[in-house]
Amino acid sequence: MVRGKTEMKRIENATSRQVTFSKRRNGLLKKAFELSVLCDAEVALIIFSPTSKLYEFSSSSIAKTIERYQSQVKEFGSNHKRDADSQQARGETYGLTKKIEQLEISKRKMLGEGIDVCSIEELHLLENQLERGLTRIRAKKYQLLREEIEKLKEEERNLIKENKELNEKLTGMGAIVVASSSSTLTSTEVNTDDNDNMEVETGLFIGPPEPRQSKKIHPQS
Repeated sequence: MVRGKTEMKRIENATSRQVTFSKRRNGLLKKAFELSVLCDAEVALIIFSPTSKLYEFSSSSIAKTIERYQSQVKEFGSNHKRDADSQQARGETYGLTKKIEQLEISKRKMLGEGIDVCSIEELHLLENQLERGLTRIRAKKYQLLREEIEKLKEEERNLIKENKELNEKLTGMGAIVVASSSSTLTSTEVNTDDNDNMEVETGLFIGPPEPRQSKKIHPQS
């Protein structure tokens, strides 16, 4: 008699569910025992029934097997994380390598190298890219030139301002020197005029002597 295929879903009848649990539990425990004996494997089996009753089997010790399991899981997690990071790094490296290759190809084409195999559409696209690049380069060049011109104009204005201030200082210093010289000359002229107007009276007479009057002597009678 051919056995029908069991449908994998919860058994609604409680009695049938309990009978099936007991049969399959015993079969599972038997398979675990056989696996540990035949293959010299460390096996630990824990089963909780629907009523929370514990059934277990261990080829050595449940606690040691669980500890070993936790250690392996932790190490596997670290290794898995490292493998995942390495895989991601390899993927990123591969992507960057492909981008670099594409950039190198584009660079050579812009320099006019390796364009023999390009189609008309590719050449037209390359031409448009070069024109856009030249437009941006010219715009940047003109911007730098304008900035340089403005800088030179600013320096020129500063030099003109400094020159003007220096001329004003020199003009002020010249006025002070001229005023000082005029004051000195005026004082000298006053002293000279005073000397010219001074009269000195002395007992000396310069010139021919005055004639003396002769005294007449009358004879006595």
